[in-house]
Amino acid sequence: MPPRRKILVVLKGYPRLSETFIAQELLGLEKAGFDLTLISMRRPTDKKRHPVHDEIKARVVYLPEYLHEEPIRVLKGLISGFSKPRFGVLMKRFFADLPRDISRNRFRRLGQALVLAREWPDQGEWLHAHFIHTPSSVTEYASILTGTPWTCSAHAKDIWTSPDWDLSQKLDSARWAVTCTRTGYEHMKALTGRKDAVHLSYHGLDLARFGHFADERSNRDGSDPADPAFILSVGRAVEKKGYDVLLRALALLPGDINWRMDHIGGGEGLSELKELAGELGLAERIAWKGALAQEDVLDHYRRADIFALACRIAANGDRDGLPNVLVEASSQRLMCLSTNVSGVPELLIDGENGLIVPPEDPAALAKALETAIRNPNMRKRLGDAAEERVRGHFDYHSSIRQLSSLFEAEWQKVS
Repeated sequence: MPPRRKILVVLKGYPRLSETFIAQELLGLEKAGFDLTLISMRRPTDKKRHPVHDEIKARVVYLPEYLHEEPIRVLKGLISGFSKPRFGVLMKRFFADLPRDISRNRFRRLGQALVLAREWPDQGEWLHAHFIHTPSSVTEYASILTGTPWTCSAHAKDIWTSPDWDLSQKLDSARWAVTCTRTGYEHMKALTGRKDAVHLSYHGLDLARFGHFADERSNRDGSDPADPAFILSVGRAVEKKGYDVLLRALALLPGDINWRMDHIGGGEGLSELKELAGELGLAERIAWKGALAQEDVLDHYRRADIFALACRIAANGDRDGLPNVLVEASSQRLMCLSTNVSGVPELLIDGENGLIVPPEDPAALAKALETAIRNPNMRKRLGDAAEERVRGHFDYHSSIRQLSSLFEAEWQKVS
């Protein structure tokens, strides 16, 4: 085995409650013996942390989030960049990119890359970016300037909201890229001549954290006003999660069904969703819990009857990949109801281990919710099958082994 190199992992922000799949991967790589330093482009905004964040030992370095906030640091990066032999190559690339993306964001990524290249924490020997949009822009610019090889993990929004020219350019530059859904994999592979440099790698779960739930699921069928069916949804209040569609579906449920719903997650659209819930007459039935720590989310999975997530493609093309919360909920034998968007059908098969409806269809979603609420035995059957699929195909140790092999194969080439 070739010697393992120091990896600088570039992240959009760290830590983030909504990106436990990234934290889980970082911890897995550390446990596999990789030496990481985390480079965050933004400071954390979440007030809570998941336990996994406290287990990660890697040092975190924060780049200037906005260049004007740390002008001395940025100026030192620029001056240092002038003296590097590859500075001209970097600037040629930057000015080729700029006409296609004339934005402050493009200058910010250049500035962050210059700071990273000057400070170069812990004598990094490899660069790896999480997300193929802005973190990979910083990473690629730093790679051009320093000559350090780079790789990346692409996910969902970053793929579908990036222009093809940008994705193609990065895929031709990076040593390799992995992504977590077949739809994303096929899209990326079509944009590069280097087909073997794109890999499919499902995130999976740390099943030790999401152990088997052996207790009996409830027989609630919506008939008892004192014990209503418990619907759970976990996700940020953003367009691609389809919460307005879910609320409209709930409003269509027959009046004889008694239900309540907990929503877990933050997001800029929460106030609008609460207002819509009020307009639809649902306010008294919905509890908005905000962001919660992982152990609290797990407790909700184990107490709920149905997990619902109305994924959709947003107006700007943004969409989920395979939402990790669906994998988590399935691991707890909780029946999931979602839509046939992006990677969701790669986990859930309608009528076999979950229920799937078209996106943007409140009536179809309401019908599926009604069926699930009235049929606790069906919920148990689908939930059991979902757990079996997760434990058989979505163990994160498989993805860690795959990533380890990819890193080590590349290091063998350059050793």
